[in-house]
Amino acid sequence: QVQLVESGGGLVQAGGSLRLSCAASGRTFSRYGMAWFRQAAGKERAFVAAISWSGSTSYYGDSVKGRFTISRDNAKNTVYLQMNSLKPEDTAVYYCASARRDEFYSDAKRSAFYDYWGQGTQVTVSS
Repeated sequence: QVQLVESGGGLVQAGGSLRLSCAASGRTFSRYGMAWFRQAAGKERAFVAAISWSGSTSYYGDSVKGRFTISRDNAKNTVYLQMNSLKPEDTAVYYCASARRDEFYSDAKRSAFYDYWGQGTQVTVSS
């Protein structure tokens, strides 16, 4: 059974930083691309960042480019999202996801690319 468990969310002031972690179990983590999505209250889930199985390729949503960095440690079965220069509009529940197949290309920005999801972690940025 595949499990994804996010952690690291919380309350932070605008301009601050947080690092989210997502620990995976139940499948060969290193074979699959991983991603972070977020969902703000009353809005649809939105793509944040994705990373290939090797970490050599990554994609970012336009609103987080230059501020957020996705990374992974396959030895620890964990993917990270370093969030810097946080803004109130980054407030959302953040979800990690694991890809359906062991391939990675531009469709990795779409939620349908992923078949396993974590329960989410709340990030709140105060102004």
